[in-house]
Amino acid sequence: MKLQLALDLVNIPQAIELVEEVKDHIDIVEIGTPIINIEGHKAVREIKSAFPDLEVLADVKIMDAAGYEVANASKAGADIVTILAQAEDASIKGAVEEAKNQGKQILVDMIAVKDVKTRAQELDELGADYICVHTGYDLQAEGKDSFEDLRTIKSVVKNAKTAIAGGIKLETLPEVIKVQPDLIIVGGGITGKDNKKEVAAEMQQLIKAGTAE
Repeated sequence: MKLQLALDLVNIPQAIELVEEVKDHIDIVEIGTPIINIEGHKAVREIKSAFPDLEVLADVKIMDAAGYEVANASKAGADIVTILAQAEDASIKGAVEEAKNQGKQILVDMIAVKDVKTRAQELDELGADYICVHTGYDLQAEGKDSFEDLRTIKSVVKNAKTAIAGGIKLETLPEVIKVQPDLIIVGGGITGKDNKKEVAAEMQQLIKAGTAE
């Protein structure tokens, strides 16, 4: 199990400062959609340049022109690029193919997918590297969690790794670990804390213990 830090509501200098604080306790840095919408791929380039030993995920949430978008994100230094599960199969195929050409990985975001089981099977067959259960901000506010969907995905995928995102914090992490995703994505559960390094270290410890079980 890997730990991914999601950076959403920060600018590039703040992002670098934040990653510097927790870099020893995370595996992947996610440059979130809000930063990319404002700063573009410059954010990906600067974070990868500042932290070459960390994997960087560009959360571009591709919906179309997938090969082109993956190529651009890869050129900027992204190791993992996101595409929406709602995209056409042709787009998913294009993203996967381009990622393979570049030696990169594709994470498919299942946000807003209604038939999780069927789509996860299809995405697995299309060659997704990661399939991510994602409870967005708006649904988190309604109290929805992702565990049931994660279990469903884990029961049907044969090749893809699984990931979970959306409102995960230190208190709920043990419950997440029980379901054994390959990647746990945490945003405000770390970035919103005063003692970010301490929280990230504790999360890393729990994940390591959970992986060894």
